[in-house]
Amino acid sequence: MATSEQLYDEATKLKDAGQLDEAANKLNELLTQDADYALAHSALAVVYTRLRKHDEAIKHALRTCELEPNDAFSFTALSVTFQRAGKILEAEDAMARARAIQGHHHH
Repeated sequence: MATSEQLYDEATKLKDAGQLDEAANKLNELLTQDADYALAHSALAVVYTRLRKHDEAIKHALRTCELEPNDAFSFTALSVTFQRAGKILEAEDAMARARAIQGHHHH
């Protein structure tokens, strides 16, 4: 059985090659064996956004934020996902969350 990392790499190659349906299938396969693999959720949000499956995209972007609540990038990605779905208020809210996290962590 392929590891999560291998499946994720395969999915990334498919995504970069523009094979979005195949990439989504691969990422979903990964999540069946490793439901909390944050990178897969975040990649699915991108793939589903490109496929214009916005409800699915938002679901996975939100899951990424649940798994990585201290990662400003999770919320930035969520904001973009909302924006593409035309949900501007939610997008602004997610962006505010991202900024708040960045404010707490001084790198």
